[in-house]
Amino acid sequence: MTTESSPNAMDGAAAAVVQVAVHTPLHTRVGGLLSYSHTAPLPAGTLVRVPLGARQLLGVVWDAAPALPLPAQVQLRAVASVLQPLPPLPASWQRLVAFTARYYQRSVGEVATMALPPLLRKLSTEQLQRRLQRARPAPKAPPDRHAGPESEKIVALTAEQQTVCEQIESQSGPFLVYGATGSGKTEVYLHVVQQALARDPQAQALVLVPEINLTPQLLERFQRRFAPLWGAQAVVSLHSGLTEAQRINHWLAAHTGQARIVLGTRMAVLASLPYLAVIVVDEEHDPSFKQEEGARYSARDLALWRGRDVGAKVILGSATPSLESWHACEQGRYQRLDMPSRVGAAQLPTVRLLHMGQQPKHTVLAAPLLQAIVTRVQRGEQVLVLLNRRGYAPVLFCGDCGWKSDCPHCSAHQVFHQTDGRLRCHHCSASQRVPRHCPGCGNPDLLPLGHGTQQVQAQLEQALRNVLRPDGQPACIGRIDADTTQGAGQLQAQLEAMHSGAVDVLVGTQMVAKGHDFRRITLVAAVQPDSALYSSDFRAPERLFALLMQAGGRAGRDAHFMARQDSRPELWIQTLAPQHSLYQCLLQHDYPAFARQQLQERQQAAMPPFVFQALVRADAKTQEQAQRFLQAAADLGQTYAQAVGVFIYPPIPLAVQRVANVERAQMLLECSHRGALQKFLQAWQPYLHQLRTQHRQVQRWLVDVDPQTL
Repeated sequence: MTTESSPNAMDGAAAAVVQVAVHTPLHTRVGGLLSYSHTAPLPAGTLVRVPLGARQLLGVVWDAAPALPLPAQVQLRAVASVLQPLPPLPASWQRLVAFTARYYQRSVGEVATMALPPLLRKLSTEQLQRRLQRARPAPKAPPDRHAGPESEKIVALTAEQQTVCEQIESQSGPFLVYGATGSGKTEVYLHVVQQALARDPQAQALVLVPEINLTPQLLERFQRRFAPLWGAQAVVSLHSGLTEAQRINHWLAAHTGQARIVLGTRMAVLASLPYLAVIVVDEEHDPSFKQEEGARYSARDLALWRGRDVGAKVILGSATPSLESWHACEQGRYQRLDMPSRVGAAQLPTVRLLHMGQQPKHTVLAAPLLQAIVTRVQRGEQVLVLLNRRGYAPVLFCGDCGWKSDCPHCSAHQVFHQTDGRLRCHHCSASQRVPRHCPGCGNPDLLPLGHGTQQVQAQLEQALRNVLRPDGQPACIGRIDADTTQGAGQLQAQLEAMHSGAVDVLVGTQMVAKGHDFRRITLVAAVQPDSALYSSDFRAPERLFALLMQAGGRAGRDAHFMARQDSRPELWIQTLAPQHSLYQCLLQHDYPAFARQQLQERQQAAMPPFVFQALVRADAKTQEQAQRFLQAAADLGQTYAQAVGVFIYPPIPLAVQRVANVERAQMLLECSHRGALQKFLQAWQPYLHQLRTQHRQVQRWLVDVDPQTL
């Protein structure tokens, strides 16, 4: 317990003492609950504003053990105000926050305030009251099973879908729905959610998706299905793309029970949902579910913990499950439900491996692939070209002196963007005009090395300049990446152009490779996927296989369209290693074989999921300072680490060791038992705080439990 005292505060003995979780500064050791006084006891979960130093912070009254008797000379500062109109946060939410803070080595106050809408820190009592009036639960009407034309047409479940739904209904889970792309997993989610909400008039459902750009289309589908049944406010979204006003309104609707379904990205897993009955994690394998800043939690893992804590059914879904989830099924901890067939007799794409070693040097798009693209466009079909690298070229190069467009602030190259003639660093966002000549030797002929989405788009526009669609219009080449979707509504406009058929060939990064239901795509091409085969990150092959399977799944989703076109869906992969085992498994769409091989390799190498890991990272002005801090931390913890079976590796630089003139180092911890690793981290944490005061050159340090990138 920590007290926040003041010589002018009311006497703690004459008032109730309340324990409050606030977001205290990370560089301090004030990470626990703070004690304040109030005129009367406050229920746990009450939101308050409290003074801390010269500021007022939002805090949550915590259900903590009774405080120890305070010394007579200690005076507590008083709670500044209570957000009276707001119902207290439920005990289940507090348990979730406490577990998140404990497991991911953060303070309770940091996690609690991070999970709340930022606007709560600013609203007056009157403003909050008005918003609550709008979010007050409407009377629960019985579901209208004969809803009007605005409701989504409920299609009959396939035999596979029906079997999966029945198993979810009769078993406790958690469930892993392993379904091929286009097998109708979303319809299973809709059916299970509808059954749960119809059974209990208060029940709520949480549906998580990995990225914001997947939210609008799924939200629209849920609204079409459920708004006619339970009202327009029954479905809300929660993600970082909302305005502050939208976010607090949606959060209040969920907290008060008006919203029956919350659909969002990873942040939504911490929303207050007092009547949670079903949790769905779509594309559960996606690394985007792991937060990479602040409290580095995994939304997928928290969804599983939350479901078990409140007795809600948890459904994970993917065509390429994470190896952790696959292994959990093999151990019997999850129940795997298979859906191998596509809906409506649609076929999985035929995989074609194009050996780039047999193509002319510096070829970007091989002639056979270009011809296949031309044929598809002339037939009125659409093509997706996948290249997970934006810009025109990753680096500019001088052939005379060897100069490269390195970033002056980072251990990385500045990427050449031809559209605006600039070099940009994708790590620190530093930008400059492309030099007219080499800064090293004056050579005017600077060469682009490698390929980005801009270059692929330019080559396709040149190759298809005389190609006409069936309606006589010239072929249209679109591009979707982080550069073309920065403005408000740009992504949605480009997706609509693709859905309407205005775009014939879409060049994009991984943001268009998953979740989108493009009905007229018949060919998908992966341009440069080989780099992941030789990455130092042991998860890279798993992610590549998932990306290619997901991208290929965009082709041939509409069986009726494919029948009319008399066409077969295809996935073309340009590679220098066509015999690689990953590609051989992909040829057969054989994820189980790939998972079996990868799990065997990881077990032999003692890698997750067979061991548990944590990273300690440090940032400083020099690499030496960062590594010195980490080595001192390792020395302090070594004896206890050996006693509990934790192995501490030596500190090393990150792959990109300098970003924005800050040097970064990391140290890996491994243990064969999750509990032993957690026990060590909790005992080690105070020593890390103590070391931070001795190593003032270190700008920040953090612990990343279950890291997704090494």
